[in-house]
Amino acid sequence: MNPLKTLQDRGQSVWLDYVRRDLLEKGGLKRLIEEDGVVGVTSNPAIFEKAIGGSTEYDDAVKRLVATGDLDAADLFDRLAIDDIQEAADILRPAYDRTGGVDGYISLEVSPYLAMNTEASIAEARRLWKSVGRPNLMVKIPGTEPGVPAIRQLISEGLNINVTLLFSLDAYKAVADAYLSGLEARAAAGQPIANVASVASFFVSRIDSAIEKKIEKRKGEADYAALKPLDGAVAIANAKLAYVWYQELCESARWKALAAKGAKPQRLLWASTGTKNPAFSDVLYVEELIGADTVNTMPPATMDAFRDHGKVADKLTTDIEGARRILAETDRLGLDLDAVTASLVVDGVKLFADAADKLYAAVESKRETVLGSRLNPMTLSLGSHKEAVDAAVADWLAGGKGRRLWARDASLWTGADEAKWLAWLDIVAAQRAEVQALKDFQADIKAEGFTDVLLLGMGGSSLGPEVLAETFGKQAGFPTLHVLDSTDPAQIKAFEERVDLKRTLFIVSSKSGSTLEPNILKQYFFARAQEAVGADKAGSRFVAVTDPGSKMEAVAKADGFRHIFYGNAQIGGRYSVLSHFGTVPGAAMGLDIDAFLADTELMVHSCSGGVPADVNPGIKLGCALGVLGNAGRDKVTIIASPGIADYGAWAEQLIAESTGKIGKGLIPVDSEPLGAPAVYGADRVFAYLRLDKEPNAAQDAAMDALEKAGQPVVRISLSDRRYLGQEFFRWEVATATAGAILGINPFDQPDVEASKIKTRALTDAYEKDGSLPPESPFLEDAGIKFFADDANVAALKGATSLDAVVATHLARLGAGDYCALLAYIQRTPGHIETLTALRAKIRDAKKVATCVGFGPRFLHSTGQAYKGGPNSGVFLQITCDDAEDLAVPGQTYTFGTVKAAQARGDFGVLAERKRRALRVHLGADVDAGLKRLVAAVERALNG
Repeated sequence: MNPLKTLQDRGQSVWLDYVRRDLLEKGGLKRLIEEDGVVGVTSNPAIFEKAIGGSTEYDDAVKRLVATGDLDAADLFDRLAIDDIQEAADILRPAYDRTGGVDGYISLEVSPYLAMNTEASIAEARRLWKSVGRPNLMVKIPGTEPGVPAIRQLISEGLNINVTLLFSLDAYKAVADAYLSGLEARAAAGQPIANVASVASFFVSRIDSAIEKKIEKRKGEADYAALKPLDGAVAIANAKLAYVWYQELCESARWKALAAKGAKPQRLLWASTGTKNPAFSDVLYVEELIGADTVNTMPPATMDAFRDHGKVADKLTTDIEGARRILAETDRLGLDLDAVTASLVVDGVKLFADAADKLYAAVESKRETVLGSRLNPMTLSLGSHKEAVDAAVADWLAGGKGRRLWARDASLWTGADEAKWLAWLDIVAAQRAEVQALKDFQADIKAEGFTDVLLLGMGGSSLGPEVLAETFGKQAGFPTLHVLDSTDPAQIKAFEERVDLKRTLFIVSSKSGSTLEPNILKQYFFARAQEAVGADKAGSRFVAVTDPGSKMEAVAKADGFRHIFYGNAQIGGRYSVLSHFGTVPGAAMGLDIDAFLADTELMVHSCSGGVPADVNPGIKLGCALGVLGNAGRDKVTIIASPGIADYGAWAEQLIAESTGKIGKGLIPVDSEPLGAPAVYGADRVFAYLRLDKEPNAAQDAAMDALEKAGQPVVRISLSDRRYLGQEFFRWEVATATAGAILGINPFDQPDVEASKIKTRALTDAYEKDGSLPPESPFLEDAGIKFFADDANVAALKGATSLDAVVATHLARLGAGDYCALLAYIQRTPGHIETLTALRAKIRDAKKVATCVGFGPRFLHSTGQAYKGGPNSGVFLQITCDDAEDLAVPGQTYTFGTVKAAQARGDFGVLAERKRRALRVHLGADVDAGLKRLVAAVERALNG
């Protein structure tokens, strides 16, 4: 006789602790049922990880699922597992029917991540029950303290429950009570209870393994000889007493009342029955635990061993007094079984969570293989910092911090209001639901025959659309997208002359609707549109993108705007590019928004909470940036292929405004010319975004040299610019992650408001007095005026000439500092070229990072980090007199006045923050003044 089949005669059911697709599809499970009497199957994350990660059996299924619509690793596993569970359930269904629902079950575990969350466990169990849709499913719930009420509730709803991770008699009693209470509640509600089944999975071999370790630690002690006989005996004794209690429960009046209504007993299931210690019999935990109304779930190796040489005898009910003596000795000798079992529950939850991490990592690996070049790969070369970054990633993995991020757990950061600013995590899916409305808008724009779209915005409302315009260019049959984010009169006039006002659609983009720049730009161009097309038609040439209830919404309605698109009030501006603030301008310029979002969603799924930290590209990048930042490498230098070069301007704002506060932060360095390794200090990390179809040989060579020199280098490859949206999301996750490591709130911007307040005070003064408050330079030389607060003037040590002031100011730069050129002048190609050349000379001479910002644009970007971040910046603010000014309709002040007020407000906050700052005023002839300033800087650097 087959010993496995003989167990049936003793009233014990044999279940298989193993499942994989090959076993189901090739008839393996059917043979086990027919030949060995197997009447059930259990699964867990570790089993699925070995099945999916350790074979190619699931590869075709992954390909099919990805092809029909990409899913994240957790959803992919869900689909794979449910298919297996349903097939196994159908194979086991005859056993279920034959035994009247006593056997024939397949178990599927609720996510081990939810083991300590009652409500989440209930919701997940309900979802699995519905998704599998088989009456012979058992949902596995751990017998933790939070699991007990979940078990009670689910039993009352008629779900079959396999209670797992039971080690102690007290824990077993608690879940048995939950089972009875659930049945009683169900019966009281008039629901049938005969169709509800449950098993209590009592783990055995893990107890002996833990006891063995405790005994071995006491080797050499006087009582070691008394301890040694307990080795390999405690788990069986513990199980025997649990079975005694089960038999007593079955004789209780409470149980008999339920049994009279058809209830099935909650049988004890012996789990963890594979022998861990090779010194013991490989069938120890089968032979010693044979008894009526029990289940033994065996891994394949144990099943093979018992089939081969197992001996069947009723041992579960023998020598109960001996079992009690063993547990008494365990207590007397200080092995503390209660502590052991409590620890095993914690360890068990962790082991299953770790297995789930490995499982999802394996699924993600297969998904990435299927996606190939459609998903932007990333490599990290971190040199001496690798170990520290790996430790941070391990910490995120062990602490489930990726899941906490997606769960909006504010304690991941500062515990302030972070939770309400995380709607960007779900925005791509939300936007995909809005695609038809965007397509309708796109068709309307095309049909109207607009030649130009002029977006009026600042910061997060403008930088993302600018990246789309610069990266994808003009789309055939659609208008050209222009982005204006300046109060410089010359720049405004240049944009006005660049478009055909009669055939231009204006997009006013402002989340709050109270930001000064978009409001006055709207006033200006609304007046121009009225002149061009008539007062009655002007409103139809305007579209607003704003948050619900904003001042801009009211203005748009009052002025009869063509359309109002709403943002999400729980998404900050710098995280809004994948919302309507980016998709509306993208649609207007003719982008295939559906394809763009679908391509972007591939990275969303790779960065989801279900993807473990060690394979999560957003979290890995964020850990690298945060750890390197804390180690002093806080200058994030962004290098991008020419075809995607404008991406850096968007990333610059995201990083600076998110991380630069309370004296901490990362300083992004965008568009700095590449140099030889010798010109860089030990405060850098380089992020290289390479467009593989359009590589730049000089960039490739420079990055190779930097990596060889030991500089940390992040490499991200894009097979096509269509996948640029993936980098928006990856870097948003990375920035949020880095913020947690830096210990800041990455979603506020406290120092941006400071500049706004000072600017508002100055413009209010102008409205009242007709002029800005007077100011006096501390020096004027060669047609250039110099301004600074008292502390910065004192630091210039009485310098009395242009050259002396510039040289003394630049001499304040030291190792680990950065130099920022803040230019309140027109942002023209010529001015960009001049300042780029100037920053390179400063970088090469001083070995410091350099930044260039045009005002007021940078105020809504890097301005936060300059004022709130580390005090390592040396600032050279450049202002001028406007050759021609422009009036702001409805206001006394002009655009020139606003720009001047912004510059002065900006400098005032820099001074308040005790920054090393100098303002250089060029006068009306900007180019001549700039030339003199450049020459003075060159002389200072060469001197």
